[in-house]
Amino acid sequence: MSLLVVGLSHRSAPVSVLERASLSADAQLKLLQDTVAAEPAAEAAVLATCNRIELYADVDKFHAGVAELSTLLAQHSGLGLEELTPHLYVHYEDRAVHHLFSVACGLDSMVVGEGQILGQIKDSLARAQDLHTAGRLLNDLFQQALRVGKRAHSETGIDRAGQSLVTFGLEQLSAGADVQQWARGKKALVIGAGSMSSLAAATLARAGVAEIVVANRTFERAERLALLLEEQYGQRLSEGDDTDVLARAVPMDAVPGELTRADVAVSCTGATGLVLTADSVAATVAVRTGTPAVEADDARPAEAADVADAAETPLLGAGAGAVAGTATGGDGDENCPLDLSSVPSGFSVMGEAAVAGMDAATLEQHGAWAAGGTAVDRTREAGRPGPEADAELIDALAATATRVGRIPERRRPAPVAEVPRPQPVLFLLDLAMPRDIDAAAHRLGGVRLVDIESLADASADAPMAADVDMVRRIVADEVTAFGAAQRAAHITPTVVALRSMAADVVAGEIARLEGRLPELDDKHRAEITQTVKRVVDKLLHAPTVRVKQLAAEPGGAGYADALRTLFDLDQETVASVSRAENSTEKNRGPA
Repeated sequence: MSLLVVGLSHRSAPVSVLERASLSADAQLKLLQDTVAAEPAAEAAVLATCNRIELYADVDKFHAGVAELSTLLAQHSGLGLEELTPHLYVHYEDRAVHHLFSVACGLDSMVVGEGQILGQIKDSLARAQDLHTAGRLLNDLFQQALRVGKRAHSETGIDRAGQSLVTFGLEQLSAGADVQQWARGKKALVIGAGSMSSLAAATLARAGVAEIVVANRTFERAERLALLLEEQYGQRLSEGDDTDVLARAVPMDAVPGELTRADVAVSCTGATGLVLTADSVAATVAVRTGTPAVEADDARPAEAADVADAAETPLLGAGAGAVAGTATGGDGDENCPLDLSSVPSGFSVMGEAAVAGMDAATLEQHGAWAAGGTAVDRTREAGRPGPEADAELIDALAATATRVGRIPERRRPAPVAEVPRPQPVLFLLDLAMPRDIDAAAHRLGGVRLVDIESLADASADAPMAADVDMVRRIVADEVTAFGAAQRAAHITPTVVALRSMAADVVAGEIARLEGRLPELDDKHRAEITQTVKRVVDKLLHAPTVRVKQLAAEPGGAGYADALRTLFDLDQETVASVSRAENSTEKNRGPA
């Protein structure tokens, strides 16, 4: 096995790079074809989602494979190789298997534990099978990855550790409120009719929105999705639920008008440009509110603006960033040991001010000043202190910190009056890569926009559940088992060639016997033939079983070489068996 994966994801690249490196459906097909046509690669599969692009290949040379796959990714993604390379990661053999299994379990997802990746892996395998670029190795790998992912979800509570991007996105839109209560009665616009948009529409319907409008460039697909939503979620009123979902389809040119009616819009299309610009979003907000939409920083009350402006003005004319409402030290700024002329505006000169680099004497002076001058200024009395004085000063500083209730920390910005942002009248969820909605809409008052970038930020510090550790153990066990199975399978062509050679020897000896004993009747000839075959099979049984067991262990690949050498097996015969097996796998239909 010489499995190699080269790729980039939300863990290795910023969203801006992922946007520009995204692959269209046509680009993925061309990438697969070009990869198997390249010299180092025999098989290839592409896993492309909204936050990852990975190229898997069976290569015969590691360094040449890395160079070729990286170059191909750059060519088809539209990014230059120099720009793409810093964000690429490479996994080889068992590490590549471990990576894909982790991806399948949702451990490498932006939202840990989300299950949508399983469908994307299945689509990736089907695409490679359709193009006949997946042979024995990638077929086995991706099918096993799907089984490992399903096992993780069924045997652990990994689903509790995370949700799909759609669910997580809606939670961010609702700002911590219960999603069902937040969504109930709202009107939703879903732009796009692909798998992610369909998931978003179904999630919104289950959450209790009153209406879903589906817009798509191919109107028939929008109609089909709207009909499915009507059939599945449009009859809840008759079943005792107090909500009913109405669904309808519109063409893409109706989006601006529908946006003025919508409370929440979810967009996930394959467009290469923006679907909703900041200007169009601003126009929508203006229609909804009756006043022009402005950036949130400018949409603040006059009183709040005055407070904020005052907070940004240095006090006492000394460059010190003491802000309104912050008490000064007991001796006033003139006795502060800090060089106030070097303190930037906007920073406090109190106990929270910068102390990095101060010696013990200055620390003690600063502590005394912050505490109102209650500590003794020993440095003025004794001059530059030695080590013993340093120890005393540190003790004094500790005592001061105890009285003050804090220890001087790194300089940090002084608190500034926080101006409340206008309540949103339009909620936008952008799940596309590259983005569908202009990021400038973040700054518009009355708009709450959640996109892939903000989802990445929100999920960065998500707590890891104990179930995640269980899944990691499952992955580790499955990687070991898969490696053993692949190593054992690697020797199969050699065993098949050995048995084929033995069968040829038996056939030749039986033919020679028939030539020397032509009077043998059919009954005796058949009995002799069967006896010779049984002898050969018994002689070969133990060595072939044992060599498969040994080959499954790490470093067991050498046993196949030993078998070929000991029995003088024809290399071309072994290779022909491998080609036949690989051809069968490549022509297998989608799983």
